[in-house]
Amino acid sequence: MTELVLNKIKVDENRHEQLVVFREKGGDRFLPLVIGMSEINSIKLKLSGVKPPRPMTHDLLLSVLSGLGASLEKIVIDKLEKNTFHAKLFLKKENGKTAVIDARPSDSIAIALRSNAPIFADDDVLEAASVTEI
Repeated sequence: MTELVLNKIKVDENRHEQLVVFREKGGDRFLPLVIGMSEINSIKLKLSGVKPPRPMTHDLLLSVLSGLGASLEKIVIDKLEKNTFHAKLFLKKENGKTAVIDARPSDSIAIALRSNAPIFADDDVLEAASVTEI
């Protein structure tokens, strides 16, 4: 597994896509992910420091986790299958055990950025989908 850091958010006007681009921590590979408009807006809200008057969906999920005595330990983008990325949320429960939950990478990223949890990619995913220039 390799830790990733958010590099930039990019709009591809030609393809009408929103990209979240990560860079491997301490490395020179980039991992671009196409994500939906609502998730990109959620990420942009967090990065801009804007606090909506009511909890957004990703904020709500973190509040629910906290209320249940759990926290987000990390996320892992763990699979690329038929051009679709998959991710897992690693939740630390009150009893010290970890629960692993399947999730879309876009939601996982929005939640991780809100909780300052680290973001990782499986080495096979980086090997298959990373680029050296963006």
